[in-house]
Amino acid sequence: MPRLALGLIDSGIAGPQLASVAASRCFVAADDGEVGQADAAPDQLGHGTALAAILLQGAPDGWLLNAQVFRHTLVCGAAQVAAALDWLVQQRAQLVNMSFGLREDRPSLRNACERALAQGMILVAATPARGEPVFPAAYAGVIRATGDARCAPGELSFLDTSQADFGGHVRAGASTVAGASVGCAHVAARAAGFLGANPGSSAAQLRAWLAAQASYRGPERRLC
Repeated sequence: MPRLALGLIDSGIAGPQLASVAASRCFVAADDGEVGQADAAPDQLGHGTALAAILLQGAPDGWLLNAQVFRHTLVCGAAQVAAALDWLVQQRAQLVNMSFGLREDRPSLRNACERALAQGMILVAATPARGEPVFPAAYAGVIRATGDARCAPGELSFLDTSQADFGGHVRAGASTVAGASVGCAHVAARAAGFLGANPGSSAAQLRAWLAAQASYRGPERRLC
């Protein structure tokens, strides 16, 4: 059975997870807004490395496709994410984890998500449990995932709210990385496990399976 190709758009990967990396690129925004590509650097923030470990828990035999958009801080532009997504389409990623949210809806990012979804790619993106929508999670077709304090490792919640579809465990092992970004990765890891065991499944089949696995239904607390 072919190995599942898992795209990770984040701060890079370091440590033992590098052994599972099939390809890496760094996407850098110039002063004029143009995005260039370079060799990926080692993860300086630890964020991407922690999330890579979670994804591999769900799909131990998966290949990681490392799309680095964060270098020194967890800040990037929509054009960088769009370029990273287009690269992951070229690399034939089957699932992409995006554990971040941008406040502004940008056509470049929206169009890149639409292109990826049109190729059958599964996109999982982080969203806060409450507050204003963020992107790319708010785009149609993207699985919106957040952290849920009710969830133990391996558990899911089916939130089904205007803000989020699913919630996951909020911590990443011994790492200090925590919150919605980690919950997103835990949801993506469960999705990866399903796709690895059921190749060719549709996004609708995946969503139905995730909902059926949920240990909790409805929001963590009543929203006012």
